[in-house]
Amino acid sequence: MLATAALLALAGCRQDMHNQPKYVPLRSSEFFKDGRSARMPVDHTVARNTLVEDTQFYKGGNVFEDQYFLTGKINGQPGDKFPLPVTKEVLARGHERYTIYCTPCHSRTGDGDGMIPSRGLKRPPSFHDARLKKEPIGYFYDVMTNGFGAMLNYSAQVKPEDRWAIAAYIRALQLSQDAKLSDVPENERKNIKDLAPNAPSVLTQPVGHKPGEVQNTTNTEKTQQGGKH
Repeated sequence: MLATAALLALAGCRQDMHNQPKYVPLRSSEFFKDGRSARMPVDHTVARNTLVEDTQFYKGGNVFEDQYFLTGKINGQPGDKFPLPVTKEVLARGHERYTIYCTPCHSRTGDGDGMIPSRGLKRPPSFHDARLKKEPIGYFYDVMTNGFGAMLNYSAQVKPEDRWAIAAYIRALQLSQDAKLSDVPENERKNIKDLAPNAPSVLTQPVGHKPGEVQNTTNTEKTQQGGKH
């Protein structure tokens, strides 16, 4: 009796959740003439968050400016101007997005010694190399948009205005590594000294070296000097 009841219960089980009327990717179909289940998008379909009219940067209707904003190129070559004002807020946004998406490979200082390369993947070039310092700002935007070498594009993860903000922050990183006190207006220099009295020793250390490493070297030198006395 128990066996009979079990069989009746199994017979009553529905398979709707297991045999769903759907197509998995690339599965063939007899319904469409071309035999494919996957269909091309309707003409003029626009992906979410990519509609030109949805962003404030296109309100002016300047097709040339819009094209540069989206590509970072002028006549097929990287441009060297920002399509939006570089404000404190833009740099802060660029810093935030750079920390999220760029530091795993490029590191916080942009020297290419991020966590990912330390685990065996290809090391990216340092932003502080002479070649990259000479590149126009549109070059960095283009690389983020289309990828370059081992780097995949980030156009899906980072929207255009944030790519420009990251490019601005990269330029700020480049400037920071060669910064001199003479670059600062005279009326602001005292503030820097008050905030960071030991700034000169930090600013002159090689890119990629941590303050602790410099301090350890100094301690070693002191020890050696002490042994000579």
